Amino acid sequence: MEKKKLVLVGNGMAGVRAIEEILKISREKFEITIFGSEPHPNYNRILLSNVLQGDTKVIDITLNDWDWYQENNIRLYTGETVIKIDSDKKVVITDKGRVELYDELIIATGSLPFILPIPGADKKGVTAFRDIKDTDEMLAASKQYKKAAVIGGGLLGLEAARGLLNLGMDVSVIHLAPYLMERQLDLTAGKLLQIELEKQGMKFLLEKQTQEILGNDRTKGLKFSDGTKLEADLVVMAVGIKSNVALAKESGISVNRGIIVNDYLQTDVPHIYAVGECAEHNGIAYGLVAPLYEQGKVLAKTVCGVKTDPYHGSVVSTQLKVSGVEVFSAGDFMEGEGKKAIKVFDEQDGIYKKIVLRGKQIVGAVLFGDSSDGNRLFSMIQKQADISDTMKVSILQPIGQEAGGNLVAAMSDNEIICGCNGVSKGTIVQAIQQQGCSSVDEIKACTSASRSCGGCKSLVSEILQHTLGAEFNAGIQKEAICSCTLLSRDEVVEEIKAKGLSTIKEVMNVLGWNHEEGCSKCRPALNYYLGMIYSTTYKDERESRAVNERMHANIQKDGTYGVIPRMYGGVTNAKELRRIADVAEKYNVPLVKVTGAQRLNLLGVKKDDLPKIWADLDMPSGFGYGKSLRMVKTCVGEKYCRFGTQDSMGIGIEMEKKLERLPTPHKTKIAINACPRSCAESGFKDIGIIGIDGGWEIYVGGNGGTHVRAGDLLCTVKTAEEVKEYSYAFYQYYRESANYLERTSTWVERVGMANVQSVLEDRENRKELNRRLDEALSVLEDPWKKIISDEKTKKELFETIVLS
Repeated sequence: MEKKKLVLVGNGMAGVRAIEEILKISREKFEITIFGSEPHPNYNRILLSNVLQGDTKVIDITLNDWDWYQENNIRLYTGETVIKIDSDKKVVITDKGRVELYDELIIATGSLPFILPIPGADKKGVTAFRDIKDTDEMLAASKQYKKAAVIGGGLLGLEAARGLLNLGMDVSVIHLAPYLMERQLDLTAGKLLQIELEKQGMKFLLEKQTQEILGNDRTKGLKFSDGTKLEADLVVMAVGIKSNVALAKESGISVNRGIIVNDYLQTDVPHIYAVGECAEHNGIAYGLVAPLYEQGKVLAKTVCGVKTDPYHGSVVSTQLKVSGVEVFSAGDFMEGEGKKAIKVFDEQDGIYKKIVLRGKQIVGAVLFGDSSDGNRLFSMIQKQADISDTMKVSILQPIGQEAGGNLVAAMSDNEIICGCNGVSKGTIVQAIQQQGCSSVDEIKACTSASRSCGGCKSLVSEILQHTLGAEFNAGIQKEAICSCTLLSRDEVVEEIKAKGLSTIKEVMNVLGWNHEEGCSKCRPALNYYLGMIYSTTYKDERESRAVNERMHANIQKDGTYGVIPRMYGGVTNAKELRRIADVAEKYNVPLVKVTGAQRLNLLGVKKDDLPKIWADLDMPSGFGYGKSLRMVKTCVGEKYCRFGTQDSMGIGIEMEKKLERLPTPHKTKIAINACPRSCAESGFKDIGIIGIDGGWEIYVGGNGGTHVRAGDLLCTVKTAEEVKEYSYAFYQYYRESANYLERTSTWVERVGMANVQSVLEDRENRKELNRRLDEALSVLEDPWKKIISDEKTKKELFETIVLS
């Protein structure tokens, strides 16, 4: 049978999801062609905020890579836009002059960001936050400019603001409404969200209307309708979206705000369908992913000629998590007009919950601070559940708490777990029991649960654990190290050892990497794992390291560098200080700053001056850029302080000299205090050592970053030698068992403090861990020492180490 020609206009999430659903029904029915205006395969637009925030790379948010299109015999034209549809001849025409015939045509052109029609909106430095190009523009601006203004305090605007904060910009959010996310939250939740985000450094200008964008060629700031102004080098407009209907309108297809479709996603022109943000169903154009995926399922069956229930519209929910702030809303969450609310507000813990009832039915909900009940409440709203026989306040308690049991055990099989993809608990349980899924990654691949926003991942894990019961083994749960492979860290390390793989290229070839060259996430990880396994023989692949590590300096926003010479234990002398001052003067270093790690940072250094500066300093690098020991922070100790009971400086200098330059999964910091007053802040370091009367306390797994964590007490010892023995053993155990880019804080929580203590309490284990640490240290070499000591190789090494 000859295949029909199916053309999809738009390579976004909704359109490609519809194609996935069509392929599930029949892989032989259609010859499929897809046109996408962006030069990328299908990616998860929801996770662009993660890319901006620095949590992930573009390759990691790819939903369907290039191979997927080939494997499914789909012709994909990227960077090519369909500009005309001739429905009489049944052809589409692109901006490159390509003419493509179709039997069935799906329009999935998505939406366009709304740009305020105000003077100056076309200036440089004004951008939306909609696609990879916008994200790249914001990332580039952050390296050169300081002040950012985000217009729009909705979901997208707040995520953009969080990302810009992570990039070191001074961020102000301008919002027309009196509180944030007014379309998703009520006044109480909106104000609570504002308070939490202000703690993170965001600034808010509420009830402000932007009148003009100031500046000549590039934006310099904003002017508001009340006459006030705000400085801004970057302006991000996140004030909403509008359906992209231009192609349909010019082609004679009926449009309103969106392309008008019926309950089967058909337009008023035969054989042409619309799906996603560009489609308008019963007067509504949806902008969230879950409704678009629901549409895709109905559309797929319609196109394939399979009987299906019509699409009746969707109840929408929103979940936001910005730096630990949990927010959820669903349905009609504003009381009044015959609706009444039940509220629970725990001001002490910052938790607010509200359900809205119409008669005996829940029609809406808002959660702040704890969104764990979101899926359950959303399911009740969708089902229009009758709660007349239920104590109303108890609905706002977790099921497990109310029943004294487990949350997932109390859920029915038809309870929706993944709202984005419409995956129920029963579907997940079926995948575990009938298809043998034993990890979250396998469940994601099998059912698509947690594939989109990832907000349900923890709940999927709980269902997995509950379903497997005694067969569940936390130790074998895995997460692939990147999208290039399905293998976890432990599987990759085991395969390297078992097969004797010795290079990154060899690992990728033998273990069947999806992408021949790997990505920016897996290459540094493999480089680390190989170096850790073959500590004395592996040749480090410097091209697989991050730019700061290759340059031996921290790149700054303006493209200059920060140079941090090592000062062991934060201790220096007049000779070193004089040398640093001479270098700063000689090379016109704009700023010398004392760091939080008790070091001096020479900021504003030009790239070409790096090797000459290191040569003149004649000091080792402080590795302020490395996945290694950043510093050992010390107090002045018993020698000078009247409260000190131990020699903190002496032991700190010794430990720093031993561990410097040793690669670790992530950066590490150590602090040593001579007494419990902890002036060097030992409680929030990877290893924190505190002197007490007659001995020392050793704390591990602390973190003072965005996710603050106090260290756990590992042990109490009597001598400085025991301090070093336990600390070095802990350090090596972390090196050998943590995932690449996993801080000690998350590693300790993952493997369990009891497990760490059990390993290190065994004297033979400590002895062996220390032996392997010494073995790894025995082959370390500081490349900058070569530059300093050998004039002949200075130029050559500079070109290979720095310019590469």
